[in-house]
Amino acid sequence: MPKIIHYRHKCIGCNICYEKQPDYWRLSKKDGKATLLNAVEKKGIYILQIPEFAAALTRTIAQDCPVNIIKVI
Repeated sequence: MPKIIHYRHKCIGCNICYEKQPDYWRLSKKDGKATLLNAVEKKGIYILQIPEFAAALTRTIAQDCPVNIIKVI
């Protein structure tokens, strides 16, 4: 099952992930950074397993992220 890996501390809050995939992302009202919903945090890195059908769109979002902080493995 694919996983999204999000390096949140490097997020600039451009909002592209939330606009394209609102089921998985939100923008924090506190700091303006993207938050990967229901993810497990480990040493500042957020990880979420996603279904295979969502992986293709998430890979597109990862490519579009201007700071390259989203990975899909």
